[in-house]
Amino acid sequence: MAGLHVKKGQQVVVISGDEKGKTGTVLRVLPDKRKVVVEGVNIIKKAVRKSRDNPKGGIISREAPIWASKVMLRERWDARRKKRGVATAES
Repeated sequence: MAGLHVKKGQQVVVISGDEKGKTGTVLRVLPDKRKVVVEGVNIIKKAVRKSRDNPKGGIISREAPIWASKVMLRERWDARRKKRGVATAES
């Protein structure tokens, strides 16, 4: 299977879906599943059981994987916007 177009530590922009427009750093790449975990994107709540590491248990927030096809490298995103002459979101 071929590798993905993004690597851990790169800046990416989400180009489709509910999280469209959000920017973050790639935390993990899951090439077998064709997914990536991006910092601050696709946050889920997860119930955790009491354990030695987490004595109280409770609910934690964490990033869930999204399809790699939904993200684009930040440099390519900026170049595409510049080429198209797209103004900033404020205007």
